[in-house]
Amino acid sequence: MASFVGLNTQVLGISVDHVPCLKAWADHLGGISYPLCSDFWPHGEVARCYGVLRPDGCSERALFVIDREGILRYIDIHDFNQQPDNDELRAVLRQIDPEAALRYDSRPAQEEPPLPHEGVVMYCTPWCDDCKRARSWLRQLGISYTEVDISRSQRGAAQVRSWANGNLTTPTFEIHGRVIVDFDIDQLKQALNLA
Repeated sequence: MASFVGLNTQVLGISVDHVPCLKAWADHLGGISYPLCSDFWPHGEVARCYGVLRPDGCSERALFVIDREGILRYIDIHDFNQQPDNDELRAVLRQIDPEAALRYDSRPAQEEPPLPHEGVVMYCTPWCDDCKRARSWLRQLGISYTEVDISRSQRGAAQVRSWANGNLTTPTFEIHGRVIVDFDIDQLKQALNLA
C-alpha cells in the first residue's frame, strides 16, 4: 500500500457483501490498511453505477482510477481468480500524476531482499485457501519451509509469473530447484521424496 500512497493515491475497497462478511474477510487477511465499503444495501448500487454488477448479484473484480477532478481515468475488469497487476496499476498512476510519480520515484529505493532458493520455498498470499491447506499439510509432515508472500514481494510476484505462464498462481513451490505450480500433493510428495 505504501507505493500507492506515495503516488498520491487513496485505495478504497468496495464489495457487494455485507459488513460482517467484509470484517471477517479483513480479519482473515490479518487486517487491511485501507478503507473497505459495503455496497450491500441497496444491493450493488455502486457496482451497478460502474457497470460491474452481474445478474447473479455478484460483482466483477474491477479496479477504477478516478482523478482529483472526479474523472474516471482507468478501468480494469478481470476474472475472480485473477490478481490485479499492481505494476501495471502503478504505471497508470504515474501517467495520471507525473509530479507525484517524480516525487515518489526520487526517494531512495528500499532494496528488497533476494529470494530464497534453498530447501522448500512456498510462494503464497495470506488469503489463498490452497496456501492455507499447503501450510497445514507441510506442518503435519514436519517439513520446514520458507514462505514468500507475493502480495508484499515484487520479486516474488515476478518469479511466480515467470514460472506460471504470466499468472500469479498460489501456492507455487520451489523445492530443491524443482518448481511446482499450485497445490499438487502428488508432485509435492515426489519432489520431497515421500512417494
